[in-house]
Amino acid sequence: MEEPSQSNPISEPDDQPPSSINIEVELYDTQALLNRIALQEIQALATRVLAHLPNTGQVRVSIVDDQRMSAAHEQFSGITGTTDVLTFDLAIQTNNYEQKVIDTDLTVCFDQAQRQAKEHNHTVDRELLLYIIHGTLHCLGYNDHDDADYQRMHKKEDELLAQVGIEPTFFTDTQQSHKGHKS
Repeated sequence: MEEPSQSNPISEPDDQPPSSINIEVELYDTQALLNRIALQEIQALATRVLAHLPNTGQVRVSIVDDQRMSAAHEQFSGITGTTDVLTFDLAIQTNNYEQKVIDTDLTVCFDQAQRQAKEHNHTVDRELLLYIIHGTLHCLGYNDHDDADYQRMHKKEDELLAQVGIEPTFFTDTQQSHKGHKS
C-alpha cells in the first residue's frame, strides 16, 4: 500500500486564486492499493489540475493492479500485457473540444505507476495524477501516436501541472523530453 509522501511540495501558486471545480473527479480503488488519505489527495489534486481546462463534466477513475489492467487491455484494446491508462470516452463526440462536456471512465494501473515513479524519481501519487491528466486529454482530442502529437500532449500536461505549482515532468531545462516515459 502506498503511503502519502511526508512532505507535500505541491501547492496552489500564491499569485492565483483557487480554481473553480469544472470537472468532477471520482476515484475508485476496490483493491485497496492506496490508503484513504492518498486517494483523497490524488482526487483533490486532479480536480484542481483539471479545473484549468475550459470544460465541465465527470472523470471516473478505477485504480487497478497489473492483473486487472492486463485483462482490460486485452479485452478492450486487443493487446496483451499491462499498460498505464485506458480511456473510455463516453461523451457526445464533438470537434469543439473547448466546449466538450467530459464524460469519461479511466482505468489506471497502480503497479505501472510504481515502476514509472521509481524510474523517474517521483511519487506514485504524482504518476497516477499524470495518468488522470493524460486520459482526460485523450478525450479532448490529444494523442501521442507520433512525435509532434507526443510533444503537444506532454507540453499540455506540463502546463496543467504548472498551473498548480508542480514542476514539469516531460520538458525541463536539462532535457527536451522523456521520450521513454509513457503516461
